[in-house]
Amino acid sequence: MTTTPPGGDRSATGRATAARRPATGRTAAGGRPLPAVHGSLARGVAAPVPGTAFALALTGGMTLGPGEGRELLFGRNRPEVHICVGEDDPQVSRCQGRLTHRHGRWWVANSGRLPLRFPSRLLFTGEEPLPLETGYTPLFVRGSRDREHLLEVFVSGPGTERPVALPGDVTRPPRVWVLTDEEKLALVVLGQRYLLHEPRPQPLTWRQTASQLAELCPGEGWSEKRVEHLVNRVRTMLSRDGVPWLTREEVGEPVGNALNDHLIRALMMSTTLVPPDLVLIDAA
Repeated sequence: MTTTPPGGDRSATGRATAARRPATGRTAAGGRPLPAVHGSLARGVAAPVPGTAFALALTGGMTLGPGEGRELLFGRNRPEVHICVGEDDPQVSRCQGRLTHRHGRWWVANSGRLPLRFPSRLLFTGEEPLPLETGYTPLFVRGSRDREHLLEVFVSGPGTERPVALPGDVTRPPRVWVLTDEEKLALVVLGQRYLLHEPRPQPLTWRQTASQLAELCPGEGWSEKRVEHLVNRVRTMLSRDGVPWLTREEVGEPVGNALNDHLIRALMMSTTLVPPDLVLIDAA
Protein backbone atom coordinates (compact mmCIF):
# COMPACT_ATOMS: atom_id res chain seq x y z
CA MET A 1 0.00 0.00 0.00
CA THR A 2 1.23 3.48 -0.85
CA THR A 3 0.80 5.74 2.15
CA THR A 4 0.40 9.46 1.85
CA PRO A 5 0.51 11.91 4.74
CA PRO A 6 -1.88 14.84 5.16
CA GLY A 7 -2.12 17.09 2.13
CA GLY A 8 -0.70 14.54 -0.26
CA ASP A 9 3.08 15.22 -0.08
CA ARG A 10 4.82 11.89 0.50
CA SER A 11 8.42 13.08 0.80
CA ALA A 12 10.24 13.25 4.11
CA THR A 13 10.61 16.99 3.60
CA GLY A 14 6.92 17.50 2.84
CA ARG A 15 6.05 19.20 6.12
CA ALA A 16 8.93 21.65 5.79
CA THR A 17 7.88 22.40 2.20
CA ALA A 18 4.30 22.92 3.31
CA ALA A 19 5.45 25.33 5.99
CA ARG A 20 6.97 27.55 3.30
CA ARG A 21 3.88 27.43 1.11
CA PRO A 22 1.68 30.56 1.29
CA ALA A 23 -1.59 30.12 3.12
CA THR A 24 -4.07 31.12 0.42
CA GLY A 25 -7.11 29.21 1.68
CA ARG A 26 -10.24 30.66 3.22
CA THR A 27 -10.38 31.71 6.85
CA ALA A 28 -13.50 30.73 8.75
CA ALA A 29 -15.30 33.58 10.50
CA GLY A 30 -14.11 33.48 14.09
CA GLY A 31 -11.54 30.84 13.25
CA ARG A 32 -7.79 30.77 13.77
CA PRO A 33 -5.33 29.24 11.30
CA LEU A 34 -3.05 26.42 12.44
CA PRO A 35 0.42 26.50 10.86
CA ALA A 36 1.75 23.56 8.89
CA VAL A 37 4.44 23.08 11.54
CA HIS A 38 1.83 22.55 14.27
CA GLY A 39 2.41 19.25 16.07
CA SER A 40 0.08 16.29 15.65
CA LEU A 41 -3.36 16.76 17.20
CA ALA A 42 -3.05 13.23 18.59
CA ARG A 43 -0.92 14.77 21.33
CA GLY A 44 -3.86 16.88 22.52
CA VAL A 45 -4.89 20.52 22.31
CA ALA A 46 -5.46 23.47 24.62
CA ALA A 47 -8.77 25.25 24.17
CA PRO A 48 -10.48 27.65 26.60
CA VAL A 49 -13.94 26.85 25.17
CA PRO A 50 -15.26 23.26 25.27
CA GLY A 51 -16.43 22.02 21.90
CA THR A 52 -13.74 23.85 19.93
CA ALA A 53 -12.81 22.00 16.73
CA PHE A 54 -9.26 21.65 15.45
CA ALA A 55 -8.60 20.31 11.94
CA LEU A 56 -5.10 19.83 10.56
CA ALA A 57 -3.54 18.53 7.33
CA LEU A 58 0.03 18.65 6.08
CA THR A 59 -0.42 22.13 4.62
CA GLY A 60 -1.92 23.57 7.79
CA GLY A 61 -5.33 23.77 9.35
CA MET A 62 -7.91 25.74 11.28
CA THR A 63 -9.45 25.87 14.73
CA LEU A 64 -12.98 27.15 15.29
CA GLY A 65 -15.08 27.50 18.40
CA PRO A 66 -18.60 26.07 18.70
CA GLY A 67 -21.58 27.93 17.31
CA GLU A 68 -24.73 26.82 15.52
CA GLY A 69 -24.11 26.64 11.77
CA ARG A 70 -20.37 27.21 11.92
CA GLU A 71 -18.44 25.06 9.48
CA LEU A 72 -15.00 24.15 8.18
CA LEU A 73 -14.57 22.98 4.58
CA PHE A 74 -11.77 20.65 3.49
CA GLY A 75 -10.68 19.41 0.08
CA ARG A 76 -8.29 19.88 -2.83
CA ASN A 77 -9.22 23.43 -3.91
CA ARG A 78 -7.03 25.50 -1.61
CA PRO A 79 -8.57 28.95 -2.34
CA GLU A 80 -12.11 27.75 -1.60
CA VAL A 81 -11.62 25.53 1.47
CA HIS A 82 -10.41 26.15 5.00
CA ILE A 83 -8.15 23.06 5.14
CA CYS A 84 -6.39 21.88 2.01
CA VAL A 85 -6.19 18.08 1.69
CA GLY A 86 -4.68 16.21 -1.26
CA GLU A 87 -3.87 19.34 -3.25
CA ASP A 88 -1.86 17.46 -5.88
CA ASP A 89 -4.25 14.49 -6.19
CA PRO A 90 -6.99 14.99 -8.83
CA GLN A 91 -8.98 12.09 -7.42
CA VAL A 92 -9.68 14.07 -4.23
CA SER A 93 -12.70 16.34 -4.65
CA ARG A 94 -12.29 20.11 -4.65
CA CYS A 95 -14.55 20.17 -1.59
CA GLN A 96 -14.27 16.70 -0.12
CA GLY A 97 -16.21 17.35 3.05
CA ARG A 98 -17.21 19.70 5.83
CA LEU A 99 -17.28 19.91 9.60
CA THR A 100 -20.48 21.59 10.80
CA HIS A 101 -21.54 22.55 14.31
CA ARG A 102 -25.21 22.01 15.08
CA HIS A 103 -27.25 20.97 18.11
CA GLY A 104 -24.20 21.34 20.33
CA ARG A 105 -21.96 18.91 18.40
CA TRP A 106 -19.59 18.83 15.46
CA TRP A 107 -20.65 16.68 12.51
CA VAL A 108 -18.71 15.38 9.50
CA ALA A 109 -20.40 15.34 6.07
CA ASN A 110 -18.95 13.91 2.87
CA SER A 111 -19.53 16.14 -0.15
CA GLY A 112 -16.92 14.52 -2.41
CA ARG A 113 -16.86 11.50 -4.69
CA LEU A 114 -14.56 9.40 -2.53
CA PRO A 115 -15.60 7.92 0.81
CA LEU A 116 -14.16 9.31 4.02
CA ARG A 117 -12.60 6.62 6.19
CA PHE A 118 -13.04 6.83 9.95
CA PRO A 119 -11.16 4.41 12.22
CA SER A 120 -14.29 2.23 12.46
CA ARG A 121 -16.29 2.81 9.24
CA LEU A 122 -16.64 4.56 5.88
CA LEU A 123 -18.78 7.64 5.23
CA PHE A 124 -20.10 7.90 1.66
CA THR A 125 -21.52 10.85 -0.22
CA GLY A 126 -25.24 11.15 0.38
CA GLU A 127 -25.14 9.51 3.80
CA GLU A 128 -26.23 11.33 6.91
CA PRO A 129 -23.39 13.26 8.61
CA LEU A 130 -21.62 11.51 11.47
CA PRO A 131 -21.13 13.16 14.89
CA LEU A 132 -17.61 13.62 16.21
CA GLU A 133 -16.83 12.45 19.71
CA THR A 134 -14.76 14.55 22.08
CA GLY A 135 -11.06 13.99 21.48
CA TYR A 136 -9.01 12.85 18.53
CA THR A 137 -10.35 11.46 15.24
CA PRO A 138 -8.21 10.77 12.16
CA LEU A 139 -10.01 10.91 8.80
CA PHE A 140 -8.52 9.38 5.65
CA VAL A 141 -9.25 9.92 1.95
CA ARG A 142 -7.85 7.32 -0.42
CA GLY A 143 -6.79 9.05 -3.63
CA SER A 144 -5.06 7.98 -6.80
CA ARG A 145 -2.51 5.14 -6.75
CA ASP A 146 -3.78 4.06 -3.30
CA ARG A 147 -2.49 7.24 -1.68
CA GLU A 148 -3.97 7.94 1.74
CA HIS A 149 -4.54 11.60 2.67
CA LEU A 150 -4.94 12.33 6.37
CA LEU A 151 -7.04 15.01 8.06
CA GLU A 152 -6.61 15.12 11.85
CA VAL A 153 -9.57 16.40 13.86
CA PHE A 154 -9.75 17.11 17.59
CA VAL A 155 -12.80 18.34 19.51
CA SER A 156 -12.02 19.76 22.93
CA GLY A 157 -14.07 18.52 25.86
CA PRO A 158 -15.51 20.23 28.93
CA GLY A 159 -13.19 20.95 31.82
CA THR A 160 -15.17 18.52 33.96
CA GLU A 161 -13.85 15.59 31.92
CA ARG A 162 -10.41 15.78 33.45
CA PRO A 163 -9.01 17.11 36.74
CA VAL A 164 -8.34 20.81 36.76
CA ALA A 165 -4.74 21.61 37.67
CA LEU A 166 -4.25 23.91 40.63
CA PRO A 167 -2.30 27.12 40.06
CA GLY A 168 1.38 26.30 39.81
CA ASP A 169 0.84 22.62 39.00
CA VAL A 170 2.87 21.28 36.11
CA THR A 171 0.92 19.59 33.34
CA ARG A 172 2.27 16.09 32.80
CA PRO A 173 2.42 15.12 29.13
CA PRO A 174 2.32 11.47 28.05
CA ARG A 175 5.61 9.58 28.16
CA VAL A 176 7.14 9.95 24.70
CA TRP A 177 10.17 7.77 23.97
CA VAL A 178 13.06 9.21 21.96
CA LEU A 179 13.78 7.12 18.86
CA THR A 180 16.67 7.39 16.45
CA ASP A 181 15.83 8.28 12.86
CA GLU A 182 16.37 4.70 11.68
CA GLU A 183 14.32 3.24 14.55
CA LYS A 184 11.43 5.57 13.82
CA LEU A 185 11.48 4.88 10.08
CA ALA A 186 11.57 1.11 10.63
CA LEU A 187 8.70 1.25 13.14
CA VAL A 188 6.55 3.49 10.92
CA VAL A 189 6.95 1.01 8.06
CA LEU A 190 6.36 -1.97 10.37
CA GLY A 191 3.25 -0.40 11.90
CA GLN A 192 1.83 1.59 8.99
CA ARG A 193 -1.49 -0.30 9.07
CA TYR A 194 -2.01 0.89 12.66
CA LEU A 195 -1.13 4.49 11.79
CA LEU A 196 -3.67 4.28 8.95
CA HIS A 197 -6.24 3.04 11.49
CA GLU A 198 -7.12 0.08 9.31
CA PRO A 199 -9.63 -2.34 10.89
CA ARG A 200 -7.92 -5.23 12.69
CA PRO A 201 -4.39 -4.16 11.72
CA GLN A 202 -1.37 -6.44 11.93
CA PRO A 203 2.33 -5.54 11.76
CA LEU A 204 4.16 -6.15 8.53
CA THR A 205 6.50 -9.14 8.56
CA TRP A 206 10.26 -8.65 8.91
CA ARG A 207 10.58 -9.47 5.20
CA GLN A 208 7.89 -7.00 4.11
CA THR A 209 9.34 -4.26 6.30
CA ALA A 210 12.91 -4.82 5.09
CA SER A 211 11.77 -4.94 1.47
CA GLN A 212 9.90 -1.62 1.70
CA LEU A 213 12.79 0.02 3.56
CA ALA A 214 15.22 -1.17 0.89
CA GLU A 215 13.01 0.46 -1.76
CA LEU A 216 12.72 3.68 0.22
CA CYS A 217 16.43 3.86 1.10
CA PRO A 218 18.41 1.87 -1.49
CA GLY A 219 22.01 1.21 -0.64
CA GLU A 220 21.56 1.57 3.12
CA GLY A 221 21.75 -2.14 3.87
CA TRP A 222 18.23 -2.82 5.12
CA SER A 223 17.74 -6.51 5.88
CA GLU A 224 15.33 -8.61 7.92
CA LYS A 225 17.93 -9.05 10.67
CA ARG A 226 18.62 -5.31 10.87
CA VAL A 227 14.91 -4.52 11.16
CA GLU A 228 14.43 -7.20 13.81
CA HIS A 229 17.41 -5.90 15.80
CA LEU A 230 16.18 -2.29 15.75
CA VAL A 231 12.62 -3.19 16.72
CA ASN A 232 13.74 -5.53 19.51
CA ARG A 233 16.01 -2.77 20.84
CA VAL A 234 13.05 -0.39 21.13
CA ARG A 235 10.87 -3.12 22.64
CA THR A 236 13.52 -3.83 25.28
CA MET A 237 13.78 -0.11 26.10
CA LEU A 238 10.03 0.19 26.70
CA SER A 239 9.91 -3.06 28.66
CA ARG A 240 12.67 -1.85 31.00
CA ASP A 241 10.65 1.34 31.52
CA GLY A 242 7.72 -0.70 32.77
CA VAL A 243 5.52 -1.12 29.68
CA PRO A 244 3.83 -4.55 29.98
CA TRP A 245 3.30 -7.35 27.44
CA LEU A 246 6.52 -6.78 25.53
CA THR A 247 8.36 -9.97 26.49
CA ARG A 248 7.84 -13.62 25.58
CA GLU A 249 7.44 -14.49 29.25
CA GLU A 250 4.52 -12.07 29.62
CA VAL A 251 2.78 -13.04 26.38
CA GLY A 252 3.41 -16.79 26.44
CA GLU A 253 3.66 -19.20 23.54
CA PRO A 254 2.80 -19.12 20.72
CA VAL A 255 3.96 -15.51 20.42
CA GLY A 256 3.10 -14.87 16.78
CA ASN A 257 2.74 -11.13 16.11
CA ALA A 258 1.79 -10.30 19.71
CA LEU A 259 5.06 -8.62 20.70
CA ASN A 260 5.13 -6.27 17.71
CA ASP A 261 1.39 -5.65 18.02
CA HIS A 262 1.74 -4.60 21.67
CA LEU A 263 4.83 -2.52 20.89
CA ILE A 264 3.17 -0.52 18.12
CA ARG A 265 0.05 0.07 20.22
CA ALA A 266 2.18 1.23 23.16
CA LEU A 267 4.10 3.65 20.95
CA MET A 268 0.85 5.07 19.57
CA MET A 269 -0.82 5.34 22.99
CA SER A 270 2.17 7.35 24.19
CA THR A 271 2.08 9.46 20.97
CA THR A 272 5.66 8.40 20.22
CA LEU A 273 4.21 7.36 16.86
CA VAL A 274 1.32 9.36 15.36
CA PRO A 275 -0.44 9.24 11.96
CA PRO A 276 1.47 12.24 10.51
CA ASP A 277 4.63 10.13 10.84
CA LEU A 278 3.47 8.44 7.63
CA VAL A 279 5.24 11.35 5.93
CA LEU A 280 8.41 9.28 6.34
CA ILE A 281 7.13 6.69 3.90
CA ASP A 282 7.76 7.57 0.28
CA ALA A 283 5.99 6.09 -2.74
CA ALA A 284 7.66 2.79 -3.59
